[in-house]
Amino acid sequence: MNYQVKSIDYNDCKEWFLKKHYAKRIPMVQFAFGLFDGDSIVGVCSYGTTLAIDIRKRFDYNVYELNRLVVNDGLPKNALSFFVGQTIQMMPKPCVLLSYADRSKGHHGYIYQATNWIYTGLSAIVKEYKVRGEEDMHSQTLFDKSKGKPDRVAYLKELYGDRLYMDYRERKHRYFFFLGNKYHKKQMKNQLPYTIESYPKGENKRYDASYKPLTQIKLL
Repeated sequence: MNYQVKSIDYNDCKEWFLKKHYAKRIPMVQFAFGLFDGDSIVGVCSYGTTLAIDIRKRFDYNVYELNRLVVNDGLPKNALSFFVGQTIQMMPKPCVLLSYADRSKGHHGYIYQATNWIYTGLSAIVKEYKVRGEEDMHSQTLFDKSKGKPDRVAYLKELYGDRLYMDYRERKHRYFFFLGNKYHKKQMKNQLPYTIESYPKGENKRYDASYKPLTQIKLL
């Protein structure tokens, strides 16, 4: 395996997130990395400040969420863990890393388990708006449609009528990783607001990631 991991520009991620990742939307990107095979990107990973304000308040350190991870099909078995492991080491220290594995997509977070993240059970119980017949649409994508409207919910009700409804969001597997020296890691563990649990197991499902992004970057 002769892969390299490099920081990449925000614009180099957009096609991967919008067309290849199942969420089909761009998250907050503060740090972006590419997995390179020669001159070509074969995977992308991004981190941004977590939107979970309640979690951010618990720590005396920056909390960054690994919010997108997508690679081409057919890579060697250990390529993904190599990629994630390298991105972790390239993040600013000290900091807390957070990520979720989407149970609604049949994910358990095996890549986080392979790279020694801490598992803390399921995410909080949250209700959100959904559109009947389009349940795969992310709630943030739905609300983006009402951006700039004075009453966003009223606009969505007018747009979708009786198809708009509220339901509980599928809870996700929640993982943490602590970056820093021994003192930092001890502090972070003491500030962790959840109980550490055993890793979840089960059969993973794969989503269609066959789209081939056109983005290629020449390594400097």
